[in-house]
Amino acid sequence: MFDRIKTLMTRWQDAKEIDAMSARELDDLGMTRDQVRAFSRMSADIAGRVAHMAAIFGVSAAELQRNNQAYHEILSTCSTCRDRTKCSQLLAQGDVASVQEAAFCLNAEVFKVHSAKPVA
Repeated sequence: MFDRIKTLMTRWQDAKEIDAMSARELDDLGMTRDQVRAFSRMSADIAGRVAHMAAIFGVSAAELQRNNQAYHEILSTCSTCRDRTKCSQLLAQGDVASVQEAAFCLNAEVFKVHSAKPVA
């Protein structure tokens, strides 16, 4: 119960900080206020999941983050996934996970476009 209250307080503080951001700060981030709010509500593990799933497709973290807007869209898409259990199981396989097994990923097509290795 205490953890839940602590999380709510943290989110409330984050929301206040986001509301206080200037247009220049938002511009520097390359995000709208609504995008920053959505980003702040994402699970903490989303960026790691995206990086690991992209690696299955041969896409580096640097490649993913090259286009800020596209990266935010990838993170947002991942945050809506209903296959978190399947994703966790696949990512737990590490280097032996295959592109074919990752076909369920909502970002699979985006990863294929950026892939450094041939994808069937």
